[in-house]
Amino acid sequence: MKKFMLPALAFMMLFSCQNDTTETNAPEASAVLKRGCASQEVLEAQMKADPSLALRMNKIEEFTKNAMTNGRLVNGKIEIPVVVNVLYNSAAENISLAQIQSQIDVLNADFNATNADFSSTPALFSGVAANVGITFVLETVNRKSTSKTSWGTRDAMKKTKQGGLDPTSPTTKLNMWACTIGGGILGYAQFPGGASTTDGVVIDSKYFGLSGSGAYPYNLGRTATHEVGHWMNLRHIWGDATCGSDLVSDTPTHNDANYGVPAYPHYSTCTGTPVEMTMNYMDYTDDRGMYMFSNGQKSRIAAIFVAGGARASFGI
Repeated sequence: MKKFMLPALAFMMLFSCQNDTTETNAPEASAVLKRGCASQEVLEAQMKADPSLALRMNKIEEFTKNAMTNGRLVNGKIEIPVVVNVLYNSAAENISLAQIQSQIDVLNADFNATNADFSSTPALFSGVAANVGITFVLETVNRKSTSKTSWGTRDAMKKTKQGGLDPTSPTTKLNMWACTIGGGILGYAQFPGGASTTDGVVIDSKYFGLSGSGAYPYNLGRTATHEVGHWMNLRHIWGDATCGSDLVSDTPTHNDANYGVPAYPHYSTCTGTPVEMTMNYMDYTDDRGMYMFSNGQKSRIAAIFVAGGARASFGI
């Protein structure tokens, strides 16, 4: 399962996960939405607005590689306080505290390998299936009524002056925004290295937490797990290129994104024809089809929390 390394800049992408129409076996529906990504468009906008972003992210990548090589990783638990900012135009968008807490519970289960479906990990990957060991604590919920019916991906929801809500203490708290993004987009995250004034994760309110059968197949809170993975410096498992690299050594090389719930084993046609880790949270499968991180991803995450790391202010 060897991965090759490419120049870090090729992977400096801010991810926004969206949907395209496809056929699937959804309950009471013949057509549902399929995960996709508007990564390049969002990246280009970020780079244009802040030309120094590429340099900062390349420095983070170099630090991450060195931290992993030299064993400078965090020992013990990291606890991350979470601020949820709810922006609503309708009652449905003003999601309940119970739904918000269900998302925190999903994150805690997924990042600590206590999710019930973790036991479904195939034997081939059981040796690298990881307990990342990070916990999340809901600290504050901010709510704001708005006249906007959608927010897009230009971070307007993160700015009070544009009708949204500014992040709260973004260097020590994970800010999440629950709102209608529009354009079929499920959510997006900012990688380490971006401006603190826009740092955090945005999830469409329809897919926030355990959101019910109406949001199937994205009703199990895994959109946030995927996006928080990006916030913690994880790449898409296929490296956003055919047979690309996610900069992790123990994840197989994927042809491309996978959708739905692929039958196991699903073979790559990349060099060595490895079995793809379609159940990894950083693929594009349905919520019920993703249920594990790898040890290599765990190490990559840990590297950003050590002294000198991009998110060291969240560390122990």
